[in-house]
Amino acid sequence: MEDDSDSEQSSWADLPDVCLRHVFHWLGDKDRSRAALVCKKWSQAMYSGSLWRTRTITFSGQPSRAHTFEFKTALWYVKKFGKYLEHLEIKLLYPYNTVITRKFQATMRGLLSHLGKCNSRLISLSIKNLELDRLVWKNMVRAQFIKNLGTFLKRMSKQLDYLNLKGARVTLEEGCGLLNSLSCLTNKSFISEINIEDFFSLHLSVYSSTLFHQTMSKFHSLVILTFNYNCISDELLDILREYSAHSLRTLNIKCHIHDPHGQVVWGMSWANLAKRAPKLNVNFFFERVMKHDHLARILLVEIPVRSISLRSCYFSDPDWMMRPTLTNLLPAYWHMLQKLTLEVNNDHEVLDDELLQLILSCRRLFFLKVWAFLNVTFMEKLLHNRAERRCFLTTIKVRIYTARQETSEEDRLLRDIYKKFKNLIDSELNYFVITYPMV
Repeated sequence: MEDDSDSEQSSWADLPDVCLRHVFHWLGDKDRSRAALVCKKWSQAMYSGSLWRTRTITFSGQPSRAHTFEFKTALWYVKKFGKYLEHLEIKLLYPYNTVITRKFQATMRGLLSHLGKCNSRLISLSIKNLELDRLVWKNMVRAQFIKNLGTFLKRMSKQLDYLNLKGARVTLEEGCGLLNSLSCLTNKSFISEINIEDFFSLHLSVYSSTLFHQTMSKFHSLVILTFNYNCISDELLDILREYSAHSLRTLNIKCHIHDPHGQVVWGMSWANLAKRAPKLNVNFFFERVMKHDHLARILLVEIPVRSISLRSCYFSDPDWMMRPTLTNLLPAYWHMLQKLTLEVNNDHEVLDDELLQLILSCRRLFFLKVWAFLNVTFMEKLLHNRAERRCFLTTIKVRIYTARQETSEEDRLLRDIYKKFKNLIDSELNYFVITYPMV
């Protein structure tokens, strides 16, 4: 028995460093700290830089003892392992009161200050959904946080390649100031990906701001840009064409009902950009912007649209007639549309035939997600056409709304349809279809 025990201990002691690091990779912070006490070799393994390159630091927005510990742990981590960081994500989960935002600001001041001094590897930073326009952010706390973040971005401007400030909700001056921090040293920024979706406060007409245009003209190597439609203008498209056309691949554009979206953007501006950036794909995400005339002003035929998402968020409005959009507007993208998401409360109109015809006309469409009032027979027709190779979907996710609480008959029909097309579904499709009572 003693020989077996000695042999087992010896095998762990002789474990190659690469294997030991792999074991440590799957351990949490507490378990890593405990394992590091076993021996000198394990202690050295804990301080291997490969274990600490990626980090998500989460701060709870609710007051508790654990909340206080989160702030201390975050500072401890940065002081111990901050020099190894390459990808950092920070989350503040819906702060409950001003005390929490003040503690968060103080912690972030120390965290960013130490990281700015010790780190030369950080290439990715994400701080999402801060919602700095909420009342829990006092003016002084908010201003100090933005100042500290701007200072940090200046220090990291030469190495950062990805920045995500989605949901910050700042003023136009504050937002442009933060973005300008990335180019303050050379008056140019070569960052490749920026996410500024919901970055500016609601209701701002960013598209008319000269300050915003000047800020965006400093980015010279954008590959992916995620932002809101209230930023779009002919001037912005010209700036992207002039400075980033050689690198630009993706524009993700969110259009929300509460953001200004009535501006006129010429199709020629889109055409010029698409010509200079031939690999450009544009993805649209509409939130409760459902009226055909509004969509027609935005979805111009010159745009190289790859993905469209239309969501009404369960709201219903007789003015939201989807039939013209499905029959007249979206078919213009038959040769390029690859992903289509429709989440609509169409209790006032039947869309089965129009939706099926749209799917069949889009020759490159491979992803379909639909939440809508549909007849169950729609699924049988769709799968029949897929089996006949008249469409090329690989993902089908459908939630069939019903006006009745009882859905047993619809569920039975869906099971029969699945059995009929079981071979196709199991071998070629990512398939998920259910019924959902809307009562």
